[in-house]
Amino acid sequence: MRITMFSVIGLLVTRAALAQQAPVPTVTLVDAANKFLQCLEPAQREKVVLPFDSDERLNWHYFPKVRPGLALKELTAAQNECALELLRAALSARGYQKAETIRSLETVLNQLEGGRGTRDPELYYLTLFGTPSAEKPWGLRYEGHHISFNWTVIEGKVIGDCPQFLGANPADVPEGPMKGTRALGAEEDLGRALVNSLDTEQRKVGVLSETAPPEILTGAQREPAIQEDSGIAFAQLNAEQRGILLSLLEEHAGAQPEPLAEERLRKIREAGLDTVKFAWMGGLEKGLGHYYRIQGKTFLVEYDNTQNKANHIHTVWRDFKGDFGLDLLRAHYQAHADPAHPNAHTH
Repeated sequence: MRITMFSVIGLLVTRAALAQQAPVPTVTLVDAANKFLQCLEPAQREKVVLPFDSDERLNWHYFPKVRPGLALKELTAAQNECALELLRAALSARGYQKAETIRSLETVLNQLEGGRGTRDPELYYLTLFGTPSAEKPWGLRYEGHHISFNWTVIEGKVIGDCPQFLGANPADVPEGPMKGTRALGAEEDLGRALVNSLDTEQRKVGVLSETAPPEILTGAQREPAIQEDSGIAFAQLNAEQRGILLSLLEEHAGAQPEPLAEERLRKIREAGLDTVKFAWMGGLEKGLGHYYRIQGKTFLVEYDNTQNKANHIHTVWRDFKGDFGLDLLRAHYQAHADPAHPNAHTH
């Protein structure tokens, strides 16, 4: 069946309704971070705050493992609410809902794996790098199995919101109380809608292989790797297909608050939307392993769904120059350097 713009619009309306289930933040990120710190005991504050220039700030991952910082498991009920308020301030309502759904899938995995005890929705960690401030640089990371959000803040403004990783296993919960839950359903459906809308000639360019890679190609590298310049360009799509691709980009960006999501899309348009390329690998029907990426001059989005019989999604958004806010940090330090001591920073 041919997928039309009307079916995509219906998908987006449903997605928006789900996103509205999450509360809207009423505090700034700096205020929420400081409130979170005030909720903690001195020993917890010492554990959760690392130096801003710590090498650990660049050490992101999405595997289940012990991380520096404080796990939600280590918090009291009141402290946990402060932590969730911080996340609501850091994410869009949609992003918060995705993250909480992904976290809840740990319970499903624990059941599917026979309760071996290796899955825990409370083993998600908050780590602050530097002290939250409206003047000095600081950072925030929220990370655990299938989640990695990384924010860099200067003068109270988020200047870096990548890497951003979201995954879902199961991608479509097969049974139990959460049956039918799809944490990243729009990312899958819009990608498939776009590839299935391509005509025969377009598919020769946009579909690279009948076999999908087993994982996102960039992994958890500190510096994102530019992939080969292949796929179908935005300029080669018709109006309906362009709309689907823009909706897909917005879906990935939309985990962040609206101003940050809009800034991502502004940078893409400024760098040249016509040269942004969509590339698909793998099967075209649901249930078959598949992969896609969207790449432009400044960014890379990857999506992979091949594991666990194509019911296990990994997605990532990388900024080639701006991961961890490194590009704007350099400019910030140069602007605030002491002329008499060029290697020093005046903050």
